Amino acid sequence: MEYRRLGRTDLNVSVICLGTMTWGQQNTQDEAFEQLDYATSNNVNFIDTAEMYPVPAMEETFTRTETIIGNWLEKRGKRDDLVIATKIVGPAERFPYVRGGPRLTRDQIFTAIDGSLSRLKTDYVDLYQLHWPDRNSNFFGKLGYEHDAEEEFTPIEETLSALDELVKAGKVRHIGLSNETPWGLMKFLEWAEKKGWPRVASVQNPYGLLNRTYEVGLAECSIREDAGLLAYSPLGGGALSGKYLNGARPEGARTTLWPQYFGRYLKENGIKATESYVKLAKDNGLDPAQMALAYVNSRSFVTANIIGATSMEQLKSNIGSADITLSDDVLAEIENIQTQWPNPCP
Repeated sequence: MEYRRLGRTDLNVSVICLGTMTWGQQNTQDEAFEQLDYATSNNVNFIDTAEMYPVPAMEETFTRTETIIGNWLEKRGKRDDLVIATKIVGPAERFPYVRGGPRLTRDQIFTAIDGSLSRLKTDYVDLYQLHWPDRNSNFFGKLGYEHDAEEEFTPIEETLSALDELVKAGKVRHIGLSNETPWGLMKFLEWAEKKGWPRVASVQNPYGLLNRTYEVGLAECSIREDAGLLAYSPLGGGALSGKYLNGARPEGARTTLWPQYFGRYLKENGIKATESYVKLAKDNGLDPAQMALAYVNSRSFVTANIIGATSMEQLKSNIGSADITLSDDVLAEIENIQTQWPNPCP
């Protein structure tokens, strides 16, 4: 397993990060424990979760994933060997059950971290991330920015000042952003430099063969500012495994269970691109999912690749991608496919 430095911190994290958003809904606690045991025994030291998980987010399941991880940590006692990352929910009208409507204000940040620490059964989290910005911007697949001069949002300096207090209190070691833009990342870094507040260590955004929009502006920021990408949805919700091709909807799969939430990677051009990537993998004796993950692992701006699995077979395959190096010919053909079907599922 390869390890990479998390930002400018003293933490080294495995290039494969164990994602957890299925635990408590698609996966039981026992299944989550099995995944954790296997991943950690195979040198994965990085675990990512969120107070919102599992997904799709629902009032009756909100926070369940953190609780499962806390139960495992209590039972196994491996806390100091691991890098645990979690996230605070950003503003959204559909989450009135989260603190009466989530915002990234000082009071809500303080309340949220105490809840996460209690559920995780730990005194600190290694990486505390803002799940999405407080302001209106381009995230969750939105490409065309529409400015609202009258918009009110929590100032970045208030949010970062509160995170500084958490770091000084020892509840948080480092901070990260998620679903962020180049402007947002650079403003957080600007305020950190001005005030001596915590420096953003990472950006958790979607990235994979079906969505390489991170490369447009944020990749340069990640490299020059040492704030690497934690890539989520590297398989496009499982689409790049090829399991949804020809209209297939496997029993128990996320898109089968909740098509209203997870159609993002099944657009017409996305399907055509997926067909090309799956064929490329098979023509070269590669597993399609492992090829897609190995590509993400190979990017210089990526700190870690967040994989998620509902079965042990998927988990073993995903972790195994860390041992795969793609040939120059395969990489060149991936670029050809990207040129033909550029970012079909942003």
